Amino acid sequence: MKKYSSVSVAITFLALALFQLSCSNDDEPTVESGSMLVHFDNMVGNEDLVLNSGNYINVAGEDFTVTRLNYYVSNIRLTKADGSSFTVPKDSSYFLIREGNVPSQTVRINDIPVGNYTGIEYVIGVDSLKSIDEPENRKGILDIYTGPTNEETMYWNWNPGYIFLKFEGKSEVSTTANGKYEYHIGGFGGRTEKTLNNIKTVKLSFGNQTAAVSTTTSPQVYIKADILKIFGGPTQLSIAKNPGVMFMPFSANIAANYANMFSVKEVQAN
Repeated sequence: MKKYSSVSVAITFLALALFQLSCSNDDEPTVESGSMLVHFDNMVGNEDLVLNSGNYINVAGEDFTVTRLNYYVSNIRLTKADGSSFTVPKDSSYFLIREGNVPSQTVRINDIPVGNYTGIEYVIGVDSLKSIDEPENRKGILDIYTGPTNEETMYWNWNPGYIFLKFEGKSEVSTTANGKYEYHIGGFGGRTEKTLNNIKTVKLSFGNQTAAVSTTTSPQVYIKADILKIFGGPTQLSIAKNPGVMFMPFSANIAANYANMFSVKEVQAN
């Protein structure tokens, strides 16, 4: 009788296993994917927002200029007409839109399964799980040490947590000594006890338009962010009455306002 060594038997089983795995992988369908560009166009009503030099009137009849507008967009999900959806992988789904930084206003989403998409959902802010994650796990635009520059910092060290929206400017009606107004809105619900939760989810339909993602075309979605609605959503915001709002109960009213400032302008095929 022919004898086989244990080494020979092991090698034979390994070869068979690798062959079966290879056959199994060959049988699995390949998911084709493409990309999409999402542009955020900050506006004041129907006017383009211009930092420092634009003069505007809010719904309370107050004049104002804008010196800074930053906000986080995260947890993006694309939806189809049949109710199915594609959720962008979490670590690839945090963006800081800055009016003073034009490239930041375009978000590129890669590895989207090919298909026709009819809507988009996203969070304004940074979700609670990421907010309490270890600092070494918060990279890129979320890095509290090397992310946004000092002038654009979007984090409270005194009250650990991200600032979801930072909206600043000047107005003649402001009661501050320098005529400034500042709205820094954050609050993810609390780390060890319940606190303000100003995380807002935006859901937008593309209407009768479709973003067709393919391996060769990258549709472009243009989203309008009308900052007048920060002043005139469910709650009217008066600069004279509230020139500065940060981590306080009234911030929930501002968050509810800016959650409604987004609308889809246009979807382009490529």
